[in-house]
Order: sequence, then structure tokens, then C-alpha cells
Amino acid sequence: MSSSFQAPKGVSEYVPPRADLLQAVRQRFAEQARLAGYGYLELAVFEDTNLFRRGVGESTDVVSKEMYTFTDRGGRSLTLRPEFTAGVLRAVLEHGLHKRGGLPVKVWTTGPAFRAERPQQGRYRQFYQLDLEAIGSEDPQVDAETIAIAWNWYRSLGLTRVRLLLNSLGCRECRPAYRARLQEFLRGLDLDEATRTRVEINPLRVLDDKRPEVRARLADAPLVSDHLCAACKAHHDRVRGLLSDLGIAWEDTPTLVRGLDYYTRTTYEFDHPLLGAQSGIGGGGRYDGLSEDIGGPPLPGIGFGLGLDRTLLALEAEGAEFAAPPRCEVFGVALGEEAERRVFGLVAELRAAGVAADMAYGGKKLKGAMKDADRSGARYAVILGERDIAAGSVQLKDLASGDQTAVPLTEIVTTLTERLAR
Repeated sequence: MSSSFQAPKGVSEYVPPRADLLQAVRQRFAEQARLAGYGYLELAVFEDTNLFRRGVGESTDVVSKEMYTFTDRGGRSLTLRPEFTAGVLRAVLEHGLHKRGGLPVKVWTTGPAFRAERPQQGRYRQFYQLDLEAIGSEDPQVDAETIAIAWNWYRSLGLTRVRLLLNSLGCRECRPAYRARLQEFLRGLDLDEATRTRVEINPLRVLDDKRPEVRARLADAPLVSDHLCAACKAHHDRVRGLLSDLGIAWEDTPTLVRGLDYYTRTTYEFDHPLLGAQSGIGGGGRYDGLSEDIGGPPLPGIGFGLGLDRTLLALEAEGAEFAAPPRCEVFGVALGEEAERRVFGLVAELRAAGVAADMAYGGKKLKGAMKDADRSGARYAVILGERDIAAGSVQLKDLASGDQTAVPLTEIVTTLTERLAR
């Protein structure tokens, strides 16, 4: 009989073996980040609500419709993080990481984020992300580096259908003129009242509208790529050139604006065509004014958030061969009390040698213990009984072929580590 309680609607929850795959995907990313010099950061799950209002933007759907906000016992307004960048930048400033020299500050983090969205496949109210940020440099090479880390990670997982969509949103010097031109165009369209309000607050957000009837009206909208200043155009050309040098294919996507207000210049998204309507599996961009927006010093930055939930869906959709390391490689089967003591110690020795090992508990008979061995997914079973103890040996069984041989107890750890390394 199961509990009468269930996880709240819209929570992405993982149990073995799928949770093992999620963890393996995280660990593969951690290695990519380490190789590029990014340190790990552990963040608060909730923040002062004003951090997101000021950083993400009042006009965004995230702030206006989707945040989980509550008042704590001290009367403070707090919000479960809907995204990571604002919190990462807050932490960098609060702990003075930008004052230690050697900019940019290069950090990454992971964990759940929360948005009150309509639950559907690939879109959850509690979802999991990988976040990486480089703070303190406006060098186009840093832009290309962040993109390359994500791209190489996707490739390391065996994903081959990922597309990189790329755009530039200009800067605070050239964007006002484009903003005015876009507003002029949008004011001439037949739009609903909420969208017309958005036109006046942040017209670029209208370009991110996913409704087909709105997108049809935007076909002739002016493009930000046609209104870049010389510096922004040079920056964008440099990023594209660097990506080409790295062999990373990108697609110019002049309508790409993404859903948050803080983006400037380089903006990108990773798309997977097999995921249908929720095809975006990650993305990011530059946010050179965000530090000032939240009360910090001028500090340019760029980073991304990659969706772990959607990445797993993409792996499954492609049938990629990436798999989690086995939770069990060797399974111990003990027949009798003295054998249990010996096998318990053997399992500890194997684990110390880096071998994933488990055993049958509860004094099970041979038949039941071997069923447990098969269920564990182990490659080998080590079977120990009274006769084996007397002979100073253990039975080593290959669970795939069924072959079984006696191995001296003093040699079993070495034998198994050698066989598993092949």
C-alpha cells in the first residue's frame, strides 16, 4: 500500500534508474566546467524578491506571472529562485569574488528552480538546471568559451541533433533607437491589450511571444541585427568567427530575444528538434548592465542555464547511448553466518578499491540471493559458503555468461579490479 500523499503537481521528480542518469549527466558537466577553470558555487534556493524584480525585469512573464513569492515570519518578501543568474551575481558581489583579481570570475552551479507554469512535458514548476557564469569581462572570447562548454557537454552525452541559435541584442547605446523603431512598428498592429501594454514597457519581449497569431503579425518586424552600433556588430562578428574556428555550427536567428530583460549583445539558445513545442533545452547570453541594476559596480558578464529535464528528454528522444555508471558491479552472496561476515568485509574492500559492490542482506538462501544479484545489474557475483571458507577461496560467477570459477580469497579483489578494467 502506497502513501496517500503525492508530490505537488508540476514537480519533476527522479527515482533510480533515471535519477542515476540525471546524476551522471550532472557529473559530466562538472568535468567540462572544471576543465575550463570554473569553480563550483552553492546558492540559496530563495532570495529577496526585489533581486528578481530588479534583475530579471518587472515586465517579464517570469516576474509578473510565474514566481513563487511568500512572506516569511519576519515580514520579508522572499521568492523561490525562478532562474540562477541574478542569484549568482548577487553571491559574487556579496562575497567579493570580483575583488580578488583575475577577472572574469568563473563559477557554475546546479539545482532546482521554480516557476508557476502550466505543467506539460519538458515544462515543470520545479525543474533542474545547470548554470555557468563568467563575470567581469566583455571579451568576445569569453562569450565563445561559454557556448563551447555547453556545446561540448551536449556532444559528450552523445546528442547530435542540437542546434545553436545565435543573435545579438545590441547594447544600451544602440538599443534605444531600435526600441523606438520596434515600438513604432508594433503600435500599428492589431494586438490584445496585454500585449499592447508590453509594447510600451519592453517591446523586445513581444518578439518572444509564442502564440502563432502574434508571430504571424511579427513577420515584417524590424530586426535588431540591422540596428547594431559598430562596436556591437564587431563583437558579434568576433563571436561568430571564434565559434567557426572551434568547428561549432551556429544559425543566425535575428528574432531570438529570450525571456529575460537583462540580456545584451550575445544571446543564444540550444534547440532540439525532436522535443516538439518545448524544443529549447538551454540558452544564455551577455548581461553587461545587470550588476548595476541590482546595486553593484559596472561588471559585465555572460552565462547560460541548461535544462537538465529537457536534456534527459533529448537523450531519450535521440536514443543516445550515454548511460550512468553502474550502481553495482559486484554482488556478494553469503551462505551462513561466518560467510556473511567475510562477504561484508570483502564488499568493503571492493568499495575501497573503487569497485561498486553490494550484497544480499537478511540471511537469504542461495536462490533468493542470486535473484538479487541479477536485479542489481552487476557483472559478477562472488559466492561464499562454508566449503569455500575451508578451501580459502570464493566462487566468482560471470552473471552474463554463467561461467563460474574458484578464486583464492586473497586474490579476489585484484582479480575483480583487473577484469572490470578490461
